[in-house]
Amino acid sequence: MASAKPKKKNPRLASGRKRVRQDVKLNAANTSLRSKYRTAVKNVEKAVLAGDKTKAAEAFAKAQSIVDTVADKGIFHKNKAARDKSRLSAKVKNLALAPEKAAA
Repeated sequence: MASAKPKKKNPRLASGRKRVRQDVKLNAANTSLRSKYRTAVKNVEKAVLAGDKTKAAEAFAKAQSIVDTVADKGIFHKNKAARDKSRLSAKVKNLALAPEKAAA
């Protein structure tokens, strides 16, 4: 029983109680956007690994807007978003430049 978390106390002030309510909503929204971000990045990487140029380009176009949205809202730092977009872009470009391996 020693490892049990201590029980959180309810805020006494009305402003504190309101803040708790707001935090719950904000946390849910941020979690959803963070998940969307990771899924978008994962979809691009999957398409690149599969060697599907058109699918990778489409997924990257969708991922760009999601990455920008998340950066604008401050969920991830703008430099992290820029770095991720840059790396994904490089992967998609390399895929487009690479000769067809499947045909060989």
